[in-house]
Formats: sequence, C-alpha cells, structure tokens
Amino acid sequence: MLDLLKAKTAFKEYISNYDITEPKIHIKVIHMYHVAENARKIAKSLNLSEEEQDLAELIGLLHDIGRFEQVRLYHTYSDKVSIDHGQKGVEVLFGDKLVRKFLPEDTKDAIIYKAINNHNKFEIEKGLSEQELLYCQIVRDADNIDIFRAILEGKRVEEFGHLGCEDISKEVLSSEFFEEFKKEKLLMYAKAKSDMDIMVAIIAHIYALNFKESLRIIKENDYIAQFIKRLNCQDPYTKEKMDEIATLAMNYMNRRIERKEDENE
Repeated sequence: MLDLLKAKTAFKEYISNYDITEPKIHIKVIHMYHVAENARKIAKSLNLSEEEQDLAELIGLLHDIGRFEQVRLYHTYSDKVSIDHGQKGVEVLFGDKLVRKFLPEDTKDAIIYKAINNHNKFEIEKGLSEQELLYCQIVRDADNIDIFRAILEGKRVEEFGHLGCEDISKEVLSSEFFEEFKKEKLLMYAKAKSDMDIMVAIIAHIYALNFKESLRIIKENDYIAQFIKRLNCQDPYTKEKMDEIATLAMNYMNRRIERKEDENE
C-alpha cells in the first residue's frame, strides 16, 4: 500500500544525491512538487479515492526524475540535444527497482511506468488500459499547468525558448503560428521560426488539457494574461496578435469549463 509520507521522504533522499542549489536542479525540484500538487487537485476533482489521489500525487512528484541525470550528464533540459527525460525517468525508477522505495508493491508499476514515459511525448501512446490512460492524462495536465507558473516566477523568459533569443520582447510572431493557434490544437516546437512562436506553442498547451479542473487552475491564476504581459511584446504586429491570442485562449477555456456534456472531465 502506498504511504505517501514515506514516498516523499524517499524522494528527498534521492535528490540529496544531487546539488539542489544548482539552478537547473533547484528549479526542477520546485516544479516536481507543484506538479504533484496539481495532480492531486485534478484527481480530487474527478472524485477519485484517497488512494488514487495519493497515486496521482506520487506520479506527479516522480514524473521528472529523469531530469536529474539529464542535467548531471548533459547540463541541459533539452531532450533534442541529450536524452528523452521521460524514458530516462522510467529507466531510473525501474532499472534498479528504485521504484520500490516509493511504493513497496508492484501492482501500480504499469501505471507509473506508462504515465512517466508518456508525460513528455507529443501524444500519448495507443493501446493503454483505462487506468494507464487516466494517469497519463492527469500527469500531463499537471505538468502543462505548471509551465506557466515556472515561467512567471523565473528570472528570464528567454530560458524557456528553444532558439536562443537574447530579448524575447523584441521577437516577432510568425503569421503561420498565429493561424495554427486559431485551429485549437497543439503546436510543434520544431516548426517555430522564433522564440515568440515557442511562447505561443506553450500557450497552446491548453488545447491538450484533458480535464476541466486543469483549465480552472489556469483561469483562476490568470496565467495566460500574466504570461503574455511578461513577454512585453514590442513589435506592433506581435503585440496585436498576442492580445488576440489571450482572448482566444480565454474564450476556449470558458467554453470548455461551461460545457455541460463531459461532466466527468
């Protein structure tokens, strides 16, 4: 049976092997605690049992455990130039049975494995069981929510770009990315022409959220408007389109939240 207090103690013991004062490590530790909190909120909103909420929180806490070795070995968060951190996470947990320090029984191993391995993929793999899919969706939502908090609390927005811009406020949004955003679907970072496009792709994560609670958390924290304000767009076209994106995003979230069908979302 899952003892969440013991699992959290085991997590602290694991991260003590790394220099948690190192900025890249420190940021990820904070992120993992927030994702765990978000996962529990989502699980509770779905009326899952206390045991199921505990499992969701545990997976949220462990979802980025592969990041520590990624940073140690490659000094980067970029999977593109290093390793797939989701895959590394399951290797760390299951390769030497480290997972047993967090959960003594193996009855939930498949759920934990699938949720962590899938949390950073563009799409969740097919053929999962109902429970595996549920926890994959919970942890992906919890993770996507926290990227907004992380950016708003970070020192430099530019650190979240992929193309190395020096000043995000001077970046220009491509018309192609704006038009794609209006289609209400995930945007591929690889197709971005600027780091402002990357910022729009981050906002587009709302289209992949599975649960109303996830949208409520973003709305209640006013993450989208604050995020766009933080970008401080200087280019007139980009500022105009980012304001439109803020409106489109809010309308989408309100529509999803107020939708009467899918009450179990």
